[in-house]
Amino acid sequence: MQVIDDGRCFICGKDNPIGLKAEFVTDPHERRAETRVRIPEVFQGWQGVTHGGIISALLDEICAQACMASGLQIVTSELRLRYREPVPTGSEITVIGQVTGERRRLVDVKGWVELDGRVMAEAEVTMFRVG
Repeated sequence: MQVIDDGRCFICGKDNPIGLKAEFVTDPHERRAETRVRIPEVFQGWQGVTHGGIISALLDEICAQACMASGLQIVTSELRLRYREPVPTGSEITVIGQVTGERRRLVDVKGWVELDGRVMAEAEVTMFRVG
C-alpha cells in the first residue's frame, strides 16, 4: 500500500477549503508532534461544544504526525479515546502526540488535547507501518 498526500486532508490539507489547516511542530528525536488550532463553531456537536468526531480526527492526525516525524510511513490500525471534558467551540487547543513504542510493524502512540493546561481528551493509538 502506498499513501499519498494530495493536500486535501481534512485536518492539515492546505487545499481543503473546509479543513482545519493545522500546522505541526515536530521533534524527530523525541518522536513528538504538536499543533495549536482554533475550533470554528461550524464543527460543533451540541451548541457551543466541539463535535467529538473532530477531536478524534485531531488525535488521530497528531499521532500520525508524531510517527511521520521520525520517518515512518503509517496508517491508523486502532484508536482508543477518552473524552475528559467538552471542548468549547471557538477555543484554541493544543494537540500533542508522542510515540511510546514499536513492535514489529506496529507503532504505539499517545495523543492528548489540552485547553488552558487541562487535558480535555486523550488517546492511545496503534499505527501500522506500510513502508
